[in-house]
Parts: sequence; structure tokens; C-alpha cells
Amino acid sequence: MTKDERYQDASLPLPPGVEESLCRCGGIAGLVEQLPDDTIFEQDCGLYRVLADPLRLKILAMLAVQPLCVCVIKTVLDIADSKLSYHLSVLKKAGLIAGDQQGNWIIYSLTELGSEWVSGHGK
Repeated sequence: MTKDERYQDASLPLPPGVEESLCRCGGIAGLVEQLPDDTIFEQDCGLYRVLADPLRLKILAMLAVQPLCVCVIKTVLDIADSKLSYHLSVLKKAGLIAGDQQGNWIIYSLTELGSEWVSGHGK
């Protein structure tokens, strides 16, 4: 049995309101067709894992105020260099921040994705 056949053969006892609206959208198969591709959910889960750490959220909040060098971020968070480096690396890999080398310093700022996330869920 194919996935489409399984969705079409599904006969579930449903509350009247749910059954009517489900019929209007094409049944279970129609509902499934309207869902985003599974890769979207996987990408979102990855982003939420990155954002599940309070230190990383605080870094994003700080960079929403202004771009900052590592020394300022380290002073505010009061954490070891290695721990800060790890968190910045995770945020950078997720595409939420970018680092710009300026002489001896790396200045971190939000990317477009980082700005969108902060403004949507923000401060």
C-alpha cells in the first residue's frame, strides 16, 4: 500500500467540525500535501538546538545592540575563552552571526538570519 493509498483509505472517527474542515482541504492526503517538506522541520530543529542555550541567546541579544569584539562578550558573560569560542562557533555555523577580522580583533555581528530571529523572538 502506498502512502497516498493509506491516506485515502483512512477512515477515522472524527468530531464533526474536524471532519468537515478536513474534507474541505482534501482529506488527510490534502492535509499532508499542505505540510512543508520534512527538510524544513529538520532545519528548524537544528536551529532550535542552537538557540536552546541561554549563553547563546545572551550573545545574540548583545549583538542585537551592536557588533562586538570577543573581549567585550567575554567580559559580559564571564566565561572561559574556550567556552566562548565554542558558543561563537556554534552560532556562526548556524548562520546566526558572522565575524569580521579587523586588525587583531574579530568583530561579531548578527547575520540577516540572526537579526530576523532576534527581532521576531527578541529581547
